[in-house]
Amino acid sequence: MGAGLDTVSIQEVLLGLKAGFEPQDIIYTPNCVGIEEIGMAVEHGVRINIDNISILEQFGQLYPHIPICIRINPHIMAGGNRKTSVGHIDSKFGISIHQMPHVHHVVEATGLKVEGLHMHTGSGILDSEVFLIGAEILFNIARDFKDLDYLDFGSGFKVPYKTDDIETDIEELGEKISERFNTFCQDYGRDLCLIFEPGKFLVSEAGYFFAKVNVVKQTTSTVFAGLDSGLNHLIRPMFYDAYHEIINVSKPMGKPRFYTVVGYICETDTFGANRRIAEINEGDIVCLQHAGAYCATMASNYNSRFRPAEVLVHNGKDYLIRRRETMDDILRNQVEIDAFSGEVTV
Repeated sequence: MGAGLDTVSIQEVLLGLKAGFEPQDIIYTPNCVGIEEIGMAVEHGVRINIDNISILEQFGQLYPHIPICIRINPHIMAGGNRKTSVGHIDSKFGISIHQMPHVHHVVEATGLKVEGLHMHTGSGILDSEVFLIGAEILFNIARDFKDLDYLDFGSGFKVPYKTDDIETDIEELGEKISERFNTFCQDYGRDLCLIFEPGKFLVSEAGYFFAKVNVVKQTTSTVFAGLDSGLNHLIRPMFYDAYHEIINVSKPMGKPRFYTVVGYICETDTFGANRRIAEINEGDIVCLQHAGAYCATMASNYNSRFRPAEVLVHNGKDYLIRRRETMDDILRNQVEIDAFSGEVTV
């Protein structure tokens, strides 16, 4: 549909190429990786985005002929959740706006061509004004780079996780950023490419996670609905207190009761506390919404649990796109050693 890819690891680059994306349509934005991995991305011809001065210096000495993008840290706290806000002053991401003189020294000394500037403030931007503040910062920095081809404003668009929840007004943002961007291009002397990374805004609401209720357990103060899943399949609620709507798809019109929905992992493993859900019985199937950007990509085999199957529904037809794991998958990379002979079986 004309979109490119924002990737953060060489593995994602390889997956993108495997999926059929052209190298020039993939931007590689790693964090805290070695120059060796960045060199692999160079070999595959994708766009390189660098977010620290140390790597910028190394890159300039090794690949002075390769155009680069530079990720700026605008020092903006967006969204309110520190674990998903990545543009504030204490963030590990990006080069501080106060280090631009150093950046220019490196660029001049190595002869690097800077083709793009990038920023990403993190998830959950509640209104377009916050985004525009960051845009102004990027515009001011861009004036000092004379050979730019594009500006990448990253992402952070908010999706509505609850009924009547706030979401980013894309049309309003588009109108405001377009007007300001066009003015900047006139001042800059030529048109640049405007890039956004909508990411989860495109796919979050397209994914649903289904799990069976193993146990309904009542304590002195709480009724638990225990699922055949856990934070190994959907880590966001435990990782940074994220909210996912939970519905009982087996009995959606049942009498509402209050449940704390939990998983089968051997530690506190809560999907949602004190939620009003249609009455749940053991064996019911519940659905956790907004799983499209998080479930599969952040899943693990914690507790040696299997990851579930994935099904794509397209034009009313379902397709199995990832098989349910088996014990063979858990053991695939294990090395078996006979304790007596020392013989290794792979």
